[in-house]
Amino acid sequence: MSGYGLEAHGRMIADAPRTDAYARALEVSVRPGCVVLDVGTGSGILAMLACRLGARRVYAVEPDDVIQVARELSAANGMAGRITFIQGLSTEVELPERADVLVADVRGALPLFHGSVATLIDARERLLRPGGAMIPRRERLYAAAVEAPDAHAGYASPWSDAPYGLDLSAALGRTLNSWGKARPMPEALLAEPMQWAELDYRTVTATGAAGVLEMPVLRAGTLHGASAWFESELAEGVTLSTSPLAEPTIYGTAFFPCARGVPVRLGDTVHLSIRADAVAGEYVWRWAFRVTRGGALVDESTHSAFRGAVLTPERLRRRSHLARHALGEAGRIDAFVLGALDGEATVGRVAERLRDTFPDAFARWEDAVSRVADLADRYGV
Repeated sequence: MSGYGLEAHGRMIADAPRTDAYARALEVSVRPGCVVLDVGTGSGILAMLACRLGARRVYAVEPDDVIQVARELSAANGMAGRITFIQGLSTEVELPERADVLVADVRGALPLFHGSVATLIDARERLLRPGGAMIPRRERLYAAAVEAPDAHAGYASPWSDAPYGLDLSAALGRTLNSWGKARPMPEALLAEPMQWAELDYRTVTATGAAGVLEMPVLRAGTLHGASAWFESELAEGVTLSTSPLAEPTIYGTAFFPCARGVPVRLGDTVHLSIRADAVAGEYVWRWAFRVTRGGALVDESTHSAFRGAVLTPERLRRRSHLARHALGEAGRIDAFVLGALDGEATVGRVAERLRDTFPDAFARWEDAVSRVADLADRYGV
């Protein structure tokens, strides 16, 4: 099943700043007769736009089942013969030829999202011809200190306000080590936006990013955190921004809370360090605030998404490199099925053998078929 519902894909198409910018970038980059690779094609709209611009062949890669909608839409627009749809991860795909243009939209609120950067590096190195065009080709990451009481309260108030007379403050530390989306009004900015990182997809090899900013406070107020966003250079002369000073987009704007509201004055300095490290296909974020006044420390707090994660001691123990495990029944069932998927036996035949071997686990043959089909869909070739 798709990771995003069709309604979400529709909202992406309807986001005019995003889709118009990608359409203009394709117009700049696609030449008649070229080959285009669309990573994360979704509904296929960018693949179809590339076809309309004269691409000889478009390889549209998508891991989720929304690819079927893309197939149907391309057929309805007379483009099915020029678009090759491939269901899977681009990192596991081989193409019969290298692409002249690589287009992708695999971000979240920030470009450092799941395996996004690693995906683009892999596609550039294996699937794009040397010197081929990348859309986007570069992204700059910005941040600014903000006064955002409502956004901060969303993290802190449920755990600090003692609802129903209960002390819930033990959870406060975790939630303030989390970040999410919150778009501030332009007047909420306490300092000028500053760039903290850049990702040039044509040359980047590292999957993480980090930056340190010193932001002079421009007005009195209360510091609640930092707003962060990106400005994407999709192609020559084509940009897309998620700044709170720009038109809103579907990506939103990231908000990193500080530990508490800190009163600041004109001339104070907010020191922000921010870092994202790719770990096992995800990003672990760390950020820290220091407020100084005339060189003297006013307040500081450090944050890490790892500290915000909810992990029981038992789960941590089970994931230790010293842990010893034996398969439970669910594991034995999966191991049996995977061993039986030999390229010869049908799903139905494997289901019969599965039910004979684990009769107490499958009251109905249909349940066994479903289990086999799920595993075959996930691991089969």
